[in-house]
Amino acid sequence: MVVSFLLYDSVQRQIVPFEPTNPGVCSIYHCGLTVQAAPHLGHLRKEVIFDVLRRWLTHIGYEVKIVANVTDIDDKILRKSAEQGIDWYALAYHFELELHKAYAALGCTPPAYEPRATGHIPEMIELITAIIANGHGYLAEDGSGDVYFDVRSWPSYGTLSGQQLADMLPADDAPAFGKRDPRDFALWKGYKPEEPLTASWDSPWGRGRPGWHIECSAMAGKYLGATFDIHGGGMDLKFPHHENEMAQAQAGGRPFAKYWMHNGLLTMAGEKMSKSLGNTAAVTEVVKRFPPRAVRFYLLAPHYRSTVELSDSALGEASAQLNRLDAFLNRGCEAFPQVAAGEIPVEFCDAMNNDLGTPAAVAVLFGLIRAGNHALDVGDADTARQALTQVLAMIEVLGLNPNDPVWDGSNPAHSAANELKPILGGLVEELLSQRQQAKERKDFAAADGIRAALTQLGFKVEDTKDGARWSLE
Repeated sequence: MVVSFLLYDSVQRQIVPFEPTNPGVCSIYHCGLTVQAAPHLGHLRKEVIFDVLRRWLTHIGYEVKIVANVTDIDDKILRKSAEQGIDWYALAYHFELELHKAYAALGCTPPAYEPRATGHIPEMIELITAIIANGHGYLAEDGSGDVYFDVRSWPSYGTLSGQQLADMLPADDAPAFGKRDPRDFALWKGYKPEEPLTASWDSPWGRGRPGWHIECSAMAGKYLGATFDIHGGGMDLKFPHHENEMAQAQAGGRPFAKYWMHNGLLTMAGEKMSKSLGNTAAVTEVVKRFPPRAVRFYLLAPHYRSTVELSDSALGEASAQLNRLDAFLNRGCEAFPQVAAGEIPVEFCDAMNNDLGTPAAVAVLFGLIRAGNHALDVGDADTARQALTQVLAMIEVLGLNPNDPVWDGSNPAHSAANELKPILGGLVEELLSQRQQAKERKDFAAADGIRAALTQLGFKVEDTKDGARWSLE
């Protein structure tokens, strides 16, 4: 049974009911990575958010199809490959594989399809041809072979970003001297002798390669149709990338996306996380220092439209919260070994259906964890069991179930963390064994000293009738 879902649409600038093009089906396109360098947490915030969105929409009854592109031809790719003395396609493929490792590291299900720009040149040429035929594109007269979108010919240009044309800066994707207006953007870039011949294709306007914006419009149309449901990406893509995507697709005769979703940025020291600024946090490095599930939790817990500041203390807090979750799961599953996921609480559903309100949903989750722990403490088995079944259902939707195969030792992205777990556990168990021996010989000072040392290191030790139980605080 499909349930009503509300989302914030960037064009309407308000929360609106989601009404899909085809009942019961949700088609989503979100902009993937330009594979010029290793992905950082800023990139993966969007991946985690759309993974949670897919999980939730599937839970409430939608058939979800997600397409996310890979931009494997671009000015930056050509420049960086030349600087490193390697083929541009080898550099792009290397970092495409890094992107897939990052997906796996944070438990993200890959898109239904991940088209590469270089595999869709005919579709781009077809769309550019339609744009020109409709009077909204033109071949530069300077002999460069560049083709531009005529922004003055499109009165609704600026609708997505809420800008007036007069307030916009010139497009920086090509020199202004070949343009009718400095704000016109490139649909096609003519071949330049200093660039590799392999990075160009034949077209009606001469040999060249696509502009960045046309890639997504063409690929979204090929796999999701002229009209699809949700187009998403980071807030930094709203202008010019998404503005240009929408304008050129509609100028080519395609209605394009019904709704636009934009996630807030991840910042460091108050600045947008960016390769160009150098303030990046590579995913593969972060998951060596913090549990991958904790990193995922850190990225999904704030509302997707909020700006989030990255810091070790914030990741440490996320790790501590996840430890509280896992401690309850361990207690609950020990008490009820055969328990399975149950119904999700109404309050959690209401939060998620209101523009993917993860902060309120997470509050419901931890409220039940507190209630479940209290029920276990006082021996209220029925309440404890119900809390456990509901928690198991909620963490499945959030992608935080520790028993999900994506988090097991077969995932190479988690190898360092998985190698550390048995070592860490063995050391703690040995210390607890020494503490028990000290208590048995009535050396309580030594026993208290071991417990104090573990507490100082961040471990919580609880004495139960079955022996000492430990967890990470």
